[in-house]
Amino acid sequence: MVKKISMLALAGLIALPVVASASAGKAPQDLTSKIDELARQLDALKAQLAQQNEAITQYGDKVDDMDEMLEEKSESWDLAARIKFYGDFRSRLDYYSADTVFSAGTPLRFNPATGSFVGVSQGDRSSDTLMTNRFRLNMRVKATENLEFKGRLAMYKAWGMQTTPSGLSDGANRGQTFPIFDGSVTRQPNDSALYVDRAFLNWSNIGGMPIWFSVGRRPTTDGPPAQIRMGSDARMATPTAFMDYPFDGLSLGYAYAWGVEALGTGRIRFCYGRGFENGLQSDYSSAKLDDTDFAGLSWDVFKKGNRFLTVQSFGVFNLFNYPNFQSDFVNYGASFPQDQGGFGPQMDLGNLYHTTGVYSDKIQNFNYFLGAGWSHTDPNGNGFFNDYAAMFQGLTGPNTNGEDGYSVYFGARYDIDSIGLKLGAEYNYGSQYWVAFTPGNDDLFQSKLATRGNAYELYLIYDLPTGEAISKYAKTFIRLGWQYYDYDYAGGFDWNMKPYDLNDDKAQLQALGINPVESANQVYLTFEAYF
Repeated sequence: MVKKISMLALAGLIALPVVASASAGKAPQDLTSKIDELARQLDALKAQLAQQNEAITQYGDKVDDMDEMLEEKSESWDLAARIKFYGDFRSRLDYYSADTVFSAGTPLRFNPATGSFVGVSQGDRSSDTLMTNRFRLNMRVKATENLEFKGRLAMYKAWGMQTTPSGLSDGANRGQTFPIFDGSVTRQPNDSALYVDRAFLNWSNIGGMPIWFSVGRRPTTDGPPAQIRMGSDARMATPTAFMDYPFDGLSLGYAYAWGVEALGTGRIRFCYGRGFENGLQSDYSSAKLDDTDFAGLSWDVFKKGNRFLTVQSFGVFNLFNYPNFQSDFVNYGASFPQDQGGFGPQMDLGNLYHTTGVYSDKIQNFNYFLGAGWSHTDPNGNGFFNDYAAMFQGLTGPNTNGEDGYSVYFGARYDIDSIGLKLGAEYNYGSQYWVAFTPGNDDLFQSKLATRGNAYELYLIYDLPTGEAISKYAKTFIRLGWQYYDYDYAGGFDWNMKPYDLNDDKAQLQALGINPVESANQVYLTFEAYF
């Protein structure tokens, strides 16, 4: 319609001179020639306008196509933007020096046939410089309004190695570490591959209520209060740090508000997990191995600002003496006797029960926490007449009685915000029969919270002046720390080993050929970035 009106207006403008001439008394033949000329010009104008309209139409189609393409791209961009990626990288340097019960050259293992000791102790252990790199990539995406996926991939390796360095997790430190298995993969230096560290679905707002269900590879490492000394300041896991164990499982939770301003909110979860899958078993086998399962409650009693109280209680059922390691260690452990470094055949040892709690708060620039734990072993009497095949058995046979252990843990950190410096100190103590469930610890050589004795730590965190933050997750800092382990009893998180007194039971340790660490110093320096 606009085009037709424009053409009529143009024709009218051209015709004005003609009409004026006619009214002035021009001859008819002149008028006829003017009209003919006008008609020719009009036809030429129509042809020109037709060409222009065709070009405009083609261009318009292209614009429409481009609009549709951009709209499709925009939708795909919106879909892609739903996936959030963020992560962290840490480069770490460690110095470690440990004094063992027996000095180098001390005869070990009594041979009844000859009436003498055989073998000698290797003595103290040390590592001047062990350097590691750790990279973790987090992701989260909503599939629907109330269903979200969260995941984390992790690479953790030592400089110059595509395997775990000797002495860290190869069984050489009996009663201190296990070789890498499902409960410690991504938590001990291994190779440069990215492994699935966490992967789980959260279904929230079930039935329009504050109830959620979650299933997958659980976020069960670096729990509170670990975030204080690790510089995160935000809670990093569901259970307390007394349980540091990545596993596959599920949880069902309920969130609530106290209705009291001072208490804020809380949430309680039922948690279940599988620690070991036995696979196919023969009903007629005398060495039938059951699955190892975890089950319990994790309760954030209240949270208001920085004030936080959490309690957890769980059981480990049909606890293995050792799992399937990521090496030939299973075959080696089953084939060789304990006095030659083996573990004997795989078997169930019984049940383990655990209850722990942590309270933390911040007053101005002063952060602090208090924690405590209780463990109880319920062995089933399986095993051999040695010190390894069942819970806390002694020289005369397996211990069929339950043993109680406890731990206390407290620490503080003062933040000097004006210069970006944080100073912290921690202490924990474990009794003779204390069992921590921490194979996924981040202490590299030995789990601090598994210490049967005293453990001390001093550290500082310095926020690096690296410029304005680009990411909301951004943190860049160095962490310098010193840890001192002072053991009273042998073992640690290893529920297989009787916790011999390192002073009073030296004869038994010597006869068994065991030379545990008595004290150790560890110094670490990290360079870390969250992005």
